[in-house]
Amino acid sequence: MTSQERPLKKTRRGAAGGGAHGTRSGAVPVNRWLMLALRVLIAVALVVSAVIHFQLAPGFQQAYSSGVGGGTMFRLQGVVAILAGLYVLVRGTPRSYLVAGLVALASLAAVLVYRYIQIPTIGPIPSMYEPVWYPSKTLTAVAEAIAVALAFAGYALSRKRRSESKRRSESSVS
Repeated sequence: MTSQERPLKKTRRGAAGGGAHGTRSGAVPVNRWLMLALRVLIAVALVVSAVIHFQLAPGFQQAYSSGVGGGTMFRLQGVVAILAGLYVLVRGTPRSYLVAGLVALASLAAVLVYRYIQIPTIGPIPSMYEPVWYPSKTLTAVAEAIAVALAFAGYALSRKRRSESKRRSESSVS
């Protein structure tokens, strides 16, 4: 038998697509793909929230033609959501997941608080009480809740992954 005719040996690494550094075969690529998918989904959810806030901003500013106004608050939230989405998408560090989660949580909290509690004007921040649900408000709340859940899951997974990686590197040195 020539080398071309011999059947290929199936090794532990080669059998299922190859693992790296002695880990279970396929474990590293799955984690990388999972983490990438989480980052993309978080960024998409934050962009959905941002776009809806940008669309709603002009209507909320009309009530407060001078001063900060609801429209300005909505625009600021949209910018911060986009920046947090880009940060988690580009970096994928525990800190980026935490930032994205906190931005989404703050936005979701504002939607829920201003839906159910009538908070008066506080300095330049207007009272934005709105005791109704409508499709775009519901969609932004759902997108923000998804972003919160995924960001905190990504935070936990990235910390776990980082500690496992650190442990592996320490054990290979000793």
